[in-house]
Amino acid sequence: MTANDPSAIGAGGSPSIVIADDHAAIRLGVRMALMRGGFDVVAEAADRDGAVGAVLRERPDVCLLDIYMPGGGVEAATRLAELAPATSVVMLTVSNRTEDVLAALRAGALGYLPKDTSPDRLPAALCGVLKGEAALPRALVGRVLQEFRDLTATAANPVRVGEVQLTARESEILRMLRSGHSTVQISERLSLSPITVRRHISAGVAKLGVADREAAIQAIEPSAA
Repeated sequence: MTANDPSAIGAGGSPSIVIADDHAAIRLGVRMALMRGGFDVVAEAADRDGAVGAVLRERPDVCLLDIYMPGGGVEAATRLAELAPATSVVMLTVSNRTEDVLAALRAGALGYLPKDTSPDRLPAALCGVLKGEAALPRALVGRVLQEFRDLTATAANPVRVGEVQLTARESEILRMLRSGHSTVQISERLSLSPITVRRHISAGVAKLGVADREAAIQAIEPSAA
């Protein structure tokens, strides 16, 4: 299948798509690229509610969402996953932040493409989504896999502090705080996003039943020796 033959996906003709972005110039460029690639652009929207309304009205094969449009692209994806599960949601955005990628995937998006994606590549990527493939740039695949490995690691090798059981990652991060590392330094050293590091710290504080991170690192220190 080529980028100019998206109808090869099925017998229903050209795939239909809704484009949602608050910048008219972006929508125009994307619309032209998709029309050249054989897609049928059935509606456009500039915000979350407009996108959800257009999808519920048109029932397209694909909805392309900007993650930072008014109302939020992730929020739109969440609603569409519930209200229009037959529509494949793909994010088209300038953000390459790992937390944005993961939030979009958790919300049900099947792809996450940068806005500088080649106009020739965009239709092909969306055709791939309709065939069951994930649309994710190689530069972001490694980050997603690292986050997945981290989540898996935190569920293994728990560390017990008194009657409290911390994950190995929670214990490791609290010990690094004790050694004087900042949140940013920890995130860089462990290849985690700062948000993920803070999430582990908060989880450790809650499990230990203490008031703050300083109390948490004091509580865990005896078992870290």
